[in-house]
Amino acid sequence: MNVCFVAGTLEHGGAERQLFHMLQALCQCGVGVRLLCLDRGKFWEEPIRSLGVSVTWVGQHPSRLARLLRVLRELRVDPPDLVQSQHFFANAYVALSARLLGIGGIGAIRNEGAAEVQKNGPLGGRLNLRLPRLLAANSRIGMWQAIEFGVSPARLYFLPNVVDTQHFKPAEGTVKRPLTLLAVGRIVKEKRLDRFITALGRLRTELRLDVRGWIAGPVQDRHHLQELEALAAGLGLLPAHLRFLGGVANMRPLYQQADICVLTSDFEGTPNALLEAMASGLPAMATNVGGVPDIVRHGRTGFIVDRQDKEGLVLALAELVKDCPGRREMGRRAREFVQAEHSVERLPAYLAKLYALALPARCHGQLKRLGDKPALRLESAVQLRRAQA
Repeated sequence: MNVCFVAGTLEHGGAERQLFHMLQALCQCGVGVRLLCLDRGKFWEEPIRSLGVSVTWVGQHPSRLARLLRVLRELRVDPPDLVQSQHFFANAYVALSARLLGIGGIGAIRNEGAAEVQKNGPLGGRLNLRLPRLLAANSRIGMWQAIEFGVSPARLYFLPNVVDTQHFKPAEGTVKRPLTLLAVGRIVKEKRLDRFITALGRLRTELRLDVRGWIAGPVQDRHHLQELEALAAGLGLLPAHLRFLGGVANMRPLYQQADICVLTSDFEGTPNALLEAMASGLPAMATNVGGVPDIVRHGRTGFIVDRQDKEGLVLALAELVKDCPGRREMGRRAREFVQAEHSVERLPAYLAKLYALALPARCHGQLKRLGDKPALRLESAVQLRRAQA
């Protein structure tokens, strides 16, 4: 079996990490894979090439029509059985190519459905949502919002994010250090890192708690970084109590040195950073957005607060900071949850069931090597709707 992925970018992000996991799993199962990308020279390009996967740039021209024709030309050279998008804004290229070539096609929803549509504009958003015959979403809220936009539940499938739990694991032993709050995410406004900084300041000044903060993530909005730095300086956090670490290639040491992972976003799909931190034995403190409620069990593996509840965020963080035994127990449960539900070892079974929906019955025999892997429960939007009813 041959699968061709189409990605919008290979920058240092969660969607791209999940793409790497999928390509790696498919290669290990003997599936032929290649990648077409609208961008080039980004963080994940070399790691993906190291898997033996060819990466072809198809974004030479800014015209969407020219890019579609380039994608079609590449696919005709060596027609795959299936073409799959990894980014919402690449869905139209995949859907149109699949229809024109008569092959299976899968689109992607990587964020909340409403946010995806809004970012791509009224026309582009709806085309990317409606053109694919099948859409793989990494959060249930993304699926429900797609249904609210008129997408048939039968066209939606839940493909959860996965984590390498052998790589991301708790540190051995304990090291005395200042208690560290870690926020992971791109420096963009929707991550709302101002909430993290303000909460850190209140923990130190109002509650007199000896904590420090780290922010790890590439800078995509330099003006916003300057705003965040000014906020932190005004709260007396710089340079001793808050560090902006920039993009970090290997996050494992940071997770192992931190005590609590904090997510303060306005929009998310299923945050990779939370899964990695939880696999590393950290409790999560997160806003109630996207797929967060699917992975954080409030009061058991962390705390969830409304995105506008600034007071609730500070109080929940203070509880985690003060209760060392409780914090560690939450971290232990968090790792157990990720191992059971989101381990990378589960991915082949997820993909086998997804591809069975996208490929004609005559091709299902090609999925045997994937399907023989340990099964993991997958829920379609139809099943989710019945469960809610």
